[in-house]
Formats: sequence, C-alpha cells, structure tokens
Amino acid sequence: MASLKGKTLFITGASRGIGKAIGLRAARDGANIVIAAKTTETNPKLPGTIYTAAEEIEKAGGKALPCVVDIRDEAAVYAAVAKAVETFGGIDVLVNNASAISLTGTTSTPMKRWDLMHSVNARGTFLCSQACIPHLKKASNPHILNNSPPLNMSPKWFAPHVAYTMAKYGMSLCALGMAEELRGDGIAVNTIWPRTVIATAAVQNLLGGDATMHGSRKPEIMADSAYWILTQPSRECTANFFIDEQVMKLAGVTDLSIYASVPGAPLIDDFFL
Repeated sequence: MASLKGKTLFITGASRGIGKAIGLRAARDGANIVIAAKTTETNPKLPGTIYTAAEEIEKAGGKALPCVVDIRDEAAVYAAVAKAVETFGGIDVLVNNASAISLTGTTSTPMKRWDLMHSVNARGTFLCSQACIPHLKKASNPHILNNSPPLNMSPKWFAPHVAYTMAKYGMSLCALGMAEELRGDGIAVNTIWPRTVIATAAVQNLLGGDATMHGSRKPEIMADSAYWILTQPSRECTANFFIDEQVMKLAGVTDLSIYASVPGAPLIDDFFL
C-alpha cells in the first residue's frame, strides 16, 4: 500500500477547511505538514489558526510546522519553503489550496477585491509552485495538487462572477501548463474539485449559511480524494482535472453517504460542474 509516511506536504490555507482536512489525512500516515496560512488569532466566524491546526495534525500522528504566510508575499513564501526544507529535509508535495472568493458581477466587484482574488488564487498558486519546484525535483514521488475546477469555457460559468471564475481558472491553467512543463522531471501536477458544495467556513459565511451547509459534504471527501492522488506514481498520474466523486470510485469507495453533512439531505452541486 502506498503511504505518505515521512513525506513533507506544503499546504497553503491549511489552518481550516479542505486544506486542514488534507493535512490531517496525511498526518495519519505519519507525514510532515507545513501549514502555510495567515490566521494566527481565533476569529468567531473563521475557527482555527495555524497553531490549532498544528496541534490537531500532531495528535493525528504527523509532524507540523506552522508558518505565517500570506501567499501574496513572495519573500514570505520563499522563507516558508526554506524553513520547511531546513526542518524536514525537503518537500514532496505542494497543495495549492488557499483561495479568495467574491461571487459578484462586473460592476459589483471592487478592483481591490479583483486584485485579492487574482493575487491569492492565480498568482499565489504560481508563486508557491515556483518556490517549491526546485525541491520537488529532488523528491522520489513529487506532486503538485491545485484545489481548482476543470477548465470549461461555457459562458454560464463566467457570467455570474467573471472575476472569480478568471481567478480560479488561473489556478487550473497553472496545472495545465506546469503538468507538461514538468513532465520530464517526473513532477505530477493535477487539480481536484468537489462534485458538491463542501462544508467549510466560506460556505457558512459567504455561500448561503445553514441551508447550504445542510446540502454539503464534509471536507473529508476532498481529503480522501487528495490522498489517493498524492499516493499515485507521479510519472503516471499527471495533467488530470479530478472530481472528488470520480477519485473515490477509483479508490474503490462506492458509498459516499459517509461524507454527507446531513445524512439523507439533498446535495447541492458545486460551481463549474
């Protein structure tokens, strides 16, 4: 059985939600988790900090390195990567999970918000990949995994929120290009996206509150899907736009009801699918 034991994962936005869930799943194998996120103080609307996430990861069986990182800050990203390599001896996996969202139309999107989404989503993914690639080239089974949707040029995915779609697709375009660029180095580059809404703080606060949460799945379905991808041979599993449901079928899991936030509740489809 493939395992992430002893592997080092650099995960952006890992203080909560999907990023933390991926870290916890890898920690069960005994992996090293670099928690690259901004949150250092508890916020009632956004539970969890890099330090509370680190505690959970270590309780789960992994080793944690909490790093205060705004992925818009080039110096901070490179410093965190250097600290990870100094602490754990290298980097095996990069998970580009951090993201900013604003589901607003063109005239309702302040340019400050446009800049935030593109700086975090597209630029942040590019920057973190750039910083990690030299170390990934030295790893035995290196992976980059972006939390972003499959590319689909249908206007219906752009019309309601052009700026957000452009920013998320920027992450997917990074994967599309880097998968081919890094193929010769044996570095896998893939994306993962949920078939349904995932129960996270962003959903609770920004995407419909309790009603939407009831129709969501737990972040663990994304974590288990990511785990399957990251344990595949990197030279044989690259350039894929994965959907969590499809991955779980590949992993042999047929009963997805275990991931429902509210058992039996109708599930709500996520964007871009």
